Amino acid sequence: MSGWWRFLEERTRREVDAAVLDDRRLPAVRSVWEVLRPLGLGVHEAERVVRARYDVLGERVRRTPPDPLDVTSLAARAAALPGRVVAIEAVWDGDTVHGWFVVLVAVLDGPAREGHLATVHDRADGPAAVRAAEAGRDLAGHLGVPFHFPSPDVPDDEAPRRRTVHGPTDGR
Repeated sequence: MSGWWRFLEERTRREVDAAVLDDRRLPAVRSVWEVLRPLGLGVHEAERVVRARYDVLGERVRRTPPDPLDVTSLAARAAALPGRVVAIEAVWDGDTVHGWFVVLVAVLDGPAREGHLATVHDRADGPAAVRAAEAGRDLAGHLGVPFHFPSPDVPDDEAPRRRTVHGPTDGR
């Protein structure tokens, strides 16, 4: 493990381990980085410290289950959103901790304008883009609305979103 761990106070170590045990990676990284930044620690090194804690704590980590991608679960999430669903969209996102992933959103006619349905990561049962596209198309078909995935083959978090390509209710 990185030598940075030894520079953390016991209270911070407990805080980081508690976050890791709850599979809250970003708060753990933030705790490490905020305390050790004055000593020259960068965010990437803080991520390595936390990744090492995941390795140390191993099976004790209560992993967050992936978001469900079945039509019934996604339709229930969509129904709970504040507004009428006018489309389903899959968009790329990413961060330095998780790499690239796809977010399924419901485009709404209501004030929220969109609502989160699921975050899809690469897994052994298939790439995120393929699984998100399949789930998004199935949900859109179930709801009778269009599906849009602006960049299904290449991660691109700046690809044109549906609202920038079409109006919110023009039916395309």
